[in-house]
Amino acid sequence: MIGDLLPDAVVTEVSYDDPPEARLEPAEEAAVVQAVAKRRREFTTVRHCARTALTRLGIPYRPLVPGLRGAPSWPDGVVGSLTHCEGFRAAAVGHSGDLASVGIDAEPALPLPDDVLDVIALPEEGKRIVELLAEHPGTPWDRILFSAKESVYKAWFPLTEQFLDFSEADLVLSPDGSFTARLLVPGPNVNGRRIEGFEGRWAVGDGLLATAIAVAR
Repeated sequence: MIGDLLPDAVVTEVSYDDPPEARLEPAEEAAVVQAVAKRRREFTTVRHCARTALTRLGIPYRPLVPGLRGAPSWPDGVVGSLTHCEGFRAAAVGHSGDLASVGIDAEPALPLPDDVLDVIALPEEGKRIVELLAEHPGTPWDRILFSAKESVYKAWFPLTEQFLDFSEADLVLSPDGSFTARLLVPGPNVNGRRIEGFEGRWAVGDGLLATAIAVAR
């Protein structure tokens, strides 16, 4: 599903379980030595996905050790993003000559817990979610908004190495499977071009939803 949301320059790999052949490098093991079993499984399998995707991209794997704010340290010449939720793990990678950044996120296709929308959504976003729920009931619009904001952050962070709050981007979701994010803070420069927002896509299926953004170089 995530692969369908991204351009051909992005290589994706997904897993719906935790395969026994998934393994960690010693430096990665050190990062989760005190983690609970669930966290270790997610951490291991999503890096197994990254290893497979990088191999298909023609890039030797190196340990994806969490760096600043937990972001994985990708090999030189690579941009990428990881995501995992219950029953799903995925990696998306591309050459940095083609792409400035990538952001992906996956979530269960369920409404958000009570009161979470008020925390993550701007007032205008909340009103639009109410309208979408009235026009297209049965679609977890609030969770799609949350996921899209996660993808925005993952696309933003490699370009800035700065935190981006939920309130610092105004997102508009479209029933056609697209979304836009208008930055409410100064955006980064990419090759002399000021990034003022992001465009992404979303999809729902088989109990999961996914969002994705690819920023062209």
